[in-house]
Amino acid sequence: MRNSNSFVDDVIGGIDRSLKTLTGGHSSTRPNPGAEQQEPELSDDERKHVAGLMRVNHAGEICAQALYEGQALTAKSASAKASLLHAASEEQDHLSWCRQRLDQLDARPSVFDPLFYGASFALGVGAGLLGDRISLGFVEATEDQVVKHLEEHLESLPEQDEKSRVILEEMRADESRHGANALAQGGSVFPQPLKNVMSLVSKAMTHTPIVFS
Repeated sequence: MRNSNSFVDDVIGGIDRSLKTLTGGHSSTRPNPGAEQQEPELSDDERKHVAGLMRVNHAGEICAQALYEGQALTAKSASAKASLLHAASEEQDHLSWCRQRLDQLDARPSVFDPLFYGASFALGVGAGLLGDRISLGFVEATEDQVVKHLEEHLESLPEQDEKSRVILEEMRADESRHGANALAQGGSVFPQPLKNVMSLVSKAMTHTPIVFS
């Protein structure tokens, strides 16, 4: 049984990280991949389009932080918890990079980020309560959808926007590794029909930050 003091510490730590996530208080532990790239010349329509893509990605990273925090809070084993928190730390880098790119584009995050965080945290807690195999399998299934979503965004970027492109490419590599690590830790492989349902939900959520920004 988990020590009650340890659980309280986890909750307090989680609240602190949650506030940093929602207020932009996280700083990246790795350099921004786009830092060395020149700001591209974009038309007004291209700039608006790229800002919309990065807003979606920023909202996705808000959701990822909440999912991992919820899953780590209810993880059954120390190894699963450590794996989830390590992945969360890399997602903090993604969050910071997306926010920096939004600032460079004179754009703002989605006003719905707090709602996305709350819903995703609850989902993460629920997944963790189902056991580590299901929870880690959920990570793999989620990251599989995220990789596909990032590939769509990479295809949609203006050709000259290398600054955004290198950020999304680094994120894609990290997300793919998170999914593989989750399976290596014993995560269940979700059936394809369930992944298809998750894909539909993901598409619905990722369009909301663009329309209601």
